[in-house]
Amino acid sequence: MPVIRDVMTPQCEWIKPEATIADAANIMQAKDIGFLPVGENDKLIGMVTDRDIVTRSIAQGQEPSVAQVRDIMTPKTYYCYDDQAVDEICENMSEIKVRRLPVVNRDKRLVGVVSLGDLAQNAEKAQIGQTEQQITAKQEQASKAA
Repeated sequence: MPVIRDVMTPQCEWIKPEATIADAANIMQAKDIGFLPVGENDKLIGMVTDRDIVTRSIAQGQEPSVAQVRDIMTPKTYYCYDDQAVDEICENMSEIKVRRLPVVNRDKRLVGVVSLGDLAQNAEKAQIGQTEQQITAKQEQASKAA
């Protein structure tokens, strides 16, 4: 049975909380990604997404070259361990309604990121489809409620 370290994207990019929003956006653009783990003192302390930049910064009138990642990041960080089973993480991502997770080793050091795309290439297609459907349905419900 494959484990997450076999399917994750290793050596993911991360950013410090005192970096500017513009720094985060530039990294995302250069790497063609929409998510950055936020790390401080070699520890994962949050996450910032392209959506966070738009809804929590730009839409609020913050100046991207001045506002810090710390101001808009999501501090509640879900993650998985690199030795967890792929099937277990598919279920977990479905339950918590996320499309990607930072991956840490047992010392809680960031070692990669796993996305639905990574999982889709290595897990049962039916399970990935179900996971994505559940996540999408939850997001649609949340946007209708807003």
